[in-house]
Amino acid sequence: MSKVSKVSDVIKVLNGGIEFYEEAREKVSSVHIKHMFNRMITAKQNAVSALQPFAVAENGEIEDDTSLAVDLRSFYTKLLGSISTDKEHTYVDQLEEVEDKLLDALDDALKCEQPPQCAIVLRKVKADMQVCHDEMKALQRATA
Repeated sequence: MSKVSKVSDVIKVLNGGIEFYEEAREKVSSVHIKHMFNRMITAKQNAVSALQPFAVAENGEIEDDTSLAVDLRSFYTKLLGSISTDKEHTYVDQLEEVEDKLLDALDDALKCEQPPQCAIVLRKVKADMQVCHDEMKALQRATA
């Protein structure tokens, strides 16, 4: 029987993304973008909830840490946002990169031989996160 692997890595990126979206939501002024960020947060929270049982199977406990790469991107964006005149585009641009990182983490987890139920949930989360990515990509183009 295959063992769960790399699900905790996916959750770390999701958690980092949630924190980054929450922070960005407070910094942008567009109500439309705030609503979009709320949808992204909810989608990521739902993904974490769906994946948490597999993180417990992988590590024996829930995963509540964040990805260092996402934390660094958030710090970088704060720096850019403090000097940029277009804060909304700065945040959208960096959040789209976080979406890319999340899809990469999901691909890495899906390359591993996972227990069948874990693979099903990972594929569902990947489909949901692909929708989030595509929305952020479209918003990135619209705010450029």
